[in-house]
Amino acid sequence: MEDYEVFVSFITNVVFVTMLGWYLITNLQWYDYKLSRVILKHHKPQWHLIYFFIPFIAYHTTGQFFLIFFYFAILPALFIWNKKLDKKLVLTWRVKRFLILLVSLTLFQDVLCSLKDGCSTYGVFMPLAMAYIGSHLIEKYLFMVYKKQAKQKLSDMKNLQIIAITGSYGKTSIKNFVAQMLSKKYKVYATPRSVNTLGGIIGDINNSLPTDTDIYICEAGAREIGDIYEITTFVEPQTVVVGKVGEAHIEYFGSLENIIATKLEIMQSPRLQNAFIHTSVTTEPHEKVTFFGDGVSDLEATLDGTDFKLDGMKLHTDVLGAFQTMNIEVAVKIAKLFMINDEEIITLVDRLKPIEHRLELIKAGGKIILDDGYNGNIDGMLEGIRLCSLHNGRKKVIVTPGLVESSEKLNLKLIDAINNTFDIVIVTGKLNAKLFDENLDVANKILLEDKSALTSILASHTKEGDIILFANDAPNFI
Repeated sequence: MEDYEVFVSFITNVVFVTMLGWYLITNLQWYDYKLSRVILKHHKPQWHLIYFFIPFIAYHTTGQFFLIFFYFAILPALFIWNKKLDKKLVLTWRVKRFLILLVSLTLFQDVLCSLKDGCSTYGVFMPLAMAYIGSHLIEKYLFMVYKKQAKQKLSDMKNLQIIAITGSYGKTSIKNFVAQMLSKKYKVYATPRSVNTLGGIIGDINNSLPTDTDIYICEAGAREIGDIYEITTFVEPQTVVVGKVGEAHIEYFGSLENIIATKLEIMQSPRLQNAFIHTSVTTEPHEKVTFFGDGVSDLEATLDGTDFKLDGMKLHTDVLGAFQTMNIEVAVKIAKLFMINDEEIITLVDRLKPIEHRLELIKAGGKIILDDGYNGNIDGMLEGIRLCSLHNGRKKVIVTPGLVESSEKLNLKLIDAINNTFDIVIVTGKLNAKLFDENLDVANKILLEDKSALTSILASHTKEGDIILFANDAPNFI
């Protein structure tokens, strides 16, 4: 083989392996770096066939034609795939370590192969497998180091009060409401955005938790039995909250009973003093438990805000959604636990800021937009639909992929509510497209495989006076 042919083959192999590695680590990042979830729980498993297995097989079967196939088919296809993603790979240090290790192993292998007489092809599987295993071992070691460091930091903060919040629905809202209310009297720090895994919590403690914090509010999420127990026994909260529980992530847990059992793992905190449990979880009495969810009365929720009574107080909030009152209810109970009086609570509830992308009201170009993109549960979506039904303008439009990681029964319930309210329905993604197509009964339904054309469609189908609900903005890998 000529020198230039060797060089081209060498470079092609490095680029090809790196490309497959990029695809692999992107999917791992989406699914919390669990290979089993990437393989068994992926919402678009056909991507694995198109962007991983077919290129892998072609490498070993097309011989001298692979260069043409790679540069004119595989590489452009992966480039277009990556460009269309709305949740692209985030180059964290974990990702960088994996890619550096992968490229280093590939270069090492290819140099050895080039120096060895008779080596006619470079390997692909070996550097990928070794990089994955090596990266896993490195991250496991670093995880233990970072976990020990974070645990020590929490231990050194002797007077720190920790509040841990879990549930199927509303845990991020509860976290934000509690943080806003307790900030009246205390120095409060809450986990940012939707950071709710043990790894994310450990990183946030090490990097961002101020050492002079009085109250640390930690959101705890789960995909498997034992996830909440891991977080709980690590942070050891004195106060815990279990919000409303339903069939969210049912495909991971298998049953509602398993979901409830997992959420109640938070009760196993060794320093538990107070627990606030939604009545959808359990009503079994416990000396440390205060139940919530049924304390709100005289509720009126419109597009102008929410008014209700709670514990003898008349409350108003600009936060939209009747369901948010149960989240505010538990925030009020925690505020009282931390010695905030009723008069202060009335003012604090009135000043609560809406949570970004959770029934967030936006007015633009004469149109009303309800951004509920971060809400993916049936109760929240039905409330968004109800609020839209109150609008007296021209058209009502909903943009949604439906419910994700939920049941067909609940999606049909959602479709029924949509049929009774909206003029235009834009269904994004393929996950529920068939179900919606078969059951929608509206004046205009539009099915989009991806959201690249969404802006132009909304511009052409909506006018001043319309209301648009963005309900559950799931990424397009779902």
